Amino acid sequence: MTETAAKKQSKKEKSLVIVESPAKSKTIKKILGDGYQIEASFGHIRNLPTKDPKTDNLGFDVDNNFEPKFEIIPGKKAVVKKLNDLAQKFDNIYIASDPDREGEAIAWHVRQVLKVPDEKIKRIEFNEITPKAVKYSVEHPRMINMDMVQAQQTRQILDKLVGYKLSPVLWKQMGNYNLSAGRVQSVALRMICEREDEIEAFVPQEYWSIHADLAKDGKVFEAEVAKFKDKSVEKTIKNEEEAQKIVDYLKTSDFLVSKVTNKSTKRKPTAPFITSTLQRAASSKLGFGVQKTMQVAQRLYEGIELESGAVGLITYMRTDSTRVSDDAMAMAKDFILNNFGEKYYPAAPNIYAKGKQNVQDAHEAIRPSYPERTPESIKQYLDNDQYKLYKLIWDKFMSSQMSNAEIANKSIEITAGDYTLRAGTSKVTFDGFLKLYNDNDEEKAEDSKIPDLEKGDKVDCQKITPKQHFTQPPPRYNEASLVKALEEYGIGRPSTYATIITVIQTRKYVEKRDKALHPTILGRAVSKQLVTQFSDIMDYKFTAGMEEKLDKIADKKAVWNKVLKDFYDPFMEEVNSVMKTAKKINIETGINCPNCGKPMVVRTSKFGTQFLGCSGYPDCKTVMSMNVLTEQAEENTENPPEEVCQEKCEKCGSDMVFKTGPYGKYMECTNQNCKHRKPYRKTTGVKCPKCGEGEIVERKSKRGTVFYGCNKYPDCDFVLWNEPTGEVCPNCGSLLVKKVLKKGDTIVCSNLKCGYKKEVEENAE
Repeated sequence: MTETAAKKQSKKEKSLVIVESPAKSKTIKKILGDGYQIEASFGHIRNLPTKDPKTDNLGFDVDNNFEPKFEIIPGKKAVVKKLNDLAQKFDNIYIASDPDREGEAIAWHVRQVLKVPDEKIKRIEFNEITPKAVKYSVEHPRMINMDMVQAQQTRQILDKLVGYKLSPVLWKQMGNYNLSAGRVQSVALRMICEREDEIEAFVPQEYWSIHADLAKDGKVFEAEVAKFKDKSVEKTIKNEEEAQKIVDYLKTSDFLVSKVTNKSTKRKPTAPFITSTLQRAASSKLGFGVQKTMQVAQRLYEGIELESGAVGLITYMRTDSTRVSDDAMAMAKDFILNNFGEKYYPAAPNIYAKGKQNVQDAHEAIRPSYPERTPESIKQYLDNDQYKLYKLIWDKFMSSQMSNAEIANKSIEITAGDYTLRAGTSKVTFDGFLKLYNDNDEEKAEDSKIPDLEKGDKVDCQKITPKQHFTQPPPRYNEASLVKALEEYGIGRPSTYATIITVIQTRKYVEKRDKALHPTILGRAVSKQLVTQFSDIMDYKFTAGMEEKLDKIADKKAVWNKVLKDFYDPFMEEVNSVMKTAKKINIETGINCPNCGKPMVVRTSKFGTQFLGCSGYPDCKTVMSMNVLTEQAEENTENPPEEVCQEKCEKCGSDMVFKTGPYGKYMECTNQNCKHRKPYRKTTGVKCPKCGEGEIVERKSKRGTVFYGCNKYPDCDFVLWNEPTGEVCPNCGSLLVKKVLKKGDTIVCSNLKCGYKKEVEENAE
């Protein structure tokens, strides 16, 4: 570039805009034009010192009102130098980091490292990257909000204090320097562990329901016994004998319609997404993990290359506000009226509020920046994940601005002696917002299958069926339900949910199996130690209360260093007390040493690798891979009947019995001197055709795929990918297997070259 050209460019580009992510640069550059240069800080540029916590270097001075001392993050020195060099060349410097606490803190840190006069620097923020929002922010800059900065720094100091003081307790007790504790992550772990405790302690209770197939004028419908002498019978029929008595009674009774209720209800649309509801919906409807949802949403917010260049498609995705701007509501109204008609727009706009929400708050719900850009119209510019998430956000927002749905409900009560049966159905008479979005995918409103009935009508009973049920334990958390629970308890904030869930999995405290979050043996041991010794820190209300105090700091209702002082003194007293008495503990695994019979425990090598070691060390030096625990967990199936076990111990020949450990069912030798254990595997009862001695059992690969193999493995390596029926092929003599297909089950020959197959015969009633 010539000297003249350089001078021209310098004269033209008078303003520097500093953003967090370079992905936004194209989008913002397109909006602001050539008079602005866009540069990125690439996130945080300074942090508290990251030296070894064993040196007790926390990075803040407890004796000087917790004054923090920040240092440039390793690897960011070149970024800081570039920003400083550029700052000298421009008349105006706009810091446009994200519109939240973290973004405000980044803006302050950038300001601290720029060696330019204060009057040059301006803070701007925008909730969406659109021409109107970005240009408005440039025209209305503000000062950096130090209350928000101090709230963020307080959280940072609290998190480091808790992590750096609690983690050494775990190191001392468990001999593992890779363990960590956290102010919020440890409470999330506690929730998962306590749910697992509930599941293990749960005792299923048997109950029965009674169903009748009733008919009128050739139309058959089902009704269920609901009351006995006006008292509910739900889950009160305890066994088959009681159920059969009711069945016998009903068989001799007349069935008369005693009540018909027709009711029309209106169902209101729900609010547009906030961070937590987006994460939950993306998990349940799209199968996205929390972290993936936020990564895809970030890309949609920062800008996608469309035909006209980079465009920010959604508003900021870290928010707990359900507010919608007047402009967005007006755009949604125009779209709905033009594309769906007047019936689909309510008489007055739908306005949503969440808690003590300030209507003037800059934050909005998560919505499309341009409602007229339908998902289908820009599908060609999006990858599959981007399209799915954008469609979810677009559908949810547009539906939130639409009319109520109208549902016609019909409820029938039928008397049979002392019993009352109920049947009901519903029909959507006007779909309204359901045209675009339904919160409950499993909910279906279908045309009525119940005939037109009136009070006093007699209906014919064609069949009475008793059905056995068992009460179910509470489900394990998945990522979506954990986010919901954290939000309900007030633990964490929208910007932290993804990090919390990622950290507890990265630390091997929790593992995801079939989308459910299972605590590992290590995770349960860590949680138990922390809950027992630090009840306040691990308390749900205490953690939520601390989040409220951070909010108060941001709102000028609390002083940041006083909040820290009030926390620090009792916390350190508790930590010091525990450290004085902390003793090393063993993490038991429920597995015995195959050589000496003593319990195997979790140990950690000097390199940080975990393994199973015999508790009899140094007399017994047996070690095993941690994969043994994972394999045992993966191979766990439904509970076997009672504790009857047909297998003999392969070590000593004694009987084997079923037992339950932390990772499910297993088999154990009854010989006290042997105590050999092996995972429980569901048997098919089919003899192995290869060795003639073993049986075919259900197994799972390391990826969780079910297959069937000989229980004499590794001596016999016979395997099948489908469950054997026990029959042999009439053509070639190979085993027949059951193949499960969408159109129905089929019996086929396991010999692929044979090709024999037959349809599954249904059991005759």
